Amino acid sequence: MRPRLHLSPPSLVGGELATLSRTLTSGWIAPAGPVPEAFEAALCGATGFEHAAAVASGTAALHLAYRVLGVERGDEVWTQSLTFVATIAPAVQMGAKPRFLDVAPDSWTLDPEVLETQLRLAARRGKLPRAVVPVDLYGQPADLDVILEICGRWGVPVLCDSAEALGAHYRGRPVGKGAAMAAFSFNGNKIITAGGGGALCSDDPALIARARHLATQAKEAAPHYQHETTGYSYGLSSVLASVGLAQIGALRARVAARRLVFARYAEALSDLPGLTLMPEPGWAQATRWLTVLQLDPARFGATPEELRRELEAANIESRPVWKPLHMQPAFRGARCHGPGQAVRLFERGLCLPSGAMSSADQDRVIEIIRAVFRG
Repeated sequence: MRPRLHLSPPSLVGGELATLSRTLTSGWIAPAGPVPEAFEAALCGATGFEHAAAVASGTAALHLAYRVLGVERGDEVWTQSLTFVATIAPAVQMGAKPRFLDVAPDSWTLDPEVLETQLRLAARRGKLPRAVVPVDLYGQPADLDVILEICGRWGVPVLCDSAEALGAHYRGRPVGKGAAMAAFSFNGNKIITAGGGGALCSDDPALIARARHLATQAKEAAPHYQHETTGYSYGLSSVLASVGLAQIGALRARVAARRLVFARYAEALSDLPGLTLMPEPGWAQATRWLTVLQLDPARFGATPEELRRELEAANIESRPVWKPLHMQPAFRGARCHGPGQAVRLFERGLCLPSGAMSSADQDRVIEIIRAVFRG
């Protein structure tokens, strides 16, 4: 059996061991001290935000954001249905009600027309959402300026779930910039990894100060343990922060490499009827964290699941597009407001290996896709 090709394996830059060694010998292990602070400063440089709080995960960052935005039981939080469950799970666990919206065909991200229609209806009902959460899906920026303009008419804050999109750009600026807050992830499968961890970023120092307070058990400034509210143990350890700090300098090169992988797939598969790749609007520069294809079985001659099984038989990992959240048993009875684009993308979508791999490794994937084609 040939070596396993993974979807998006972690990649090391070579400086992690030295940075870890310095951290360990310094005695700073806990989520405090110079290393997390240095990582946060580097994140501000990479994201364009003025303030950042490094935390235990991207999900923790979203949870803190929901707390900071004042989400309470019975509130509505809106997001796109085509996303990973972590986008909305913390809000639901806080007692909020999710509303799922469709995605636009030109970006696969939150459809501004659907959003505007639903906000207008919500205003008539007297039940506006506490927050709207566009997702920068697979490294593709959402159309943030349009979303901000629409939400601004009704005073609804925008929180970007940018967990998959560090290094992407929207209209020339880093992804998420302009939103009230943006959450990022450094999970092992991300372009920049700390082996885990995440960050919440904002240009508002008060929001990040509040999030940082909650992330450290909401301890008040007192000689004894004083708590006006309850918080969480969400700080990012110095050990993980040191890995992230060693990696972040390679962000531009990593994004360029992912985009090159996408370009090779696009060139090699462009002649196959019924196969298309995730589009990129003119206002976006995606990271191509994952290369995602769409198959029309009638023209391609095979379904995404048939292709996935053939890739798996060759020891190559692939994965369906995110199953829309309104189709998940956890949200039984929910619906997706819009024309059904999210469902179509799920039914026809497949994510391909997209991490650091040789041309020969990528050719393995391409050869199987071409062999499966029966158009």
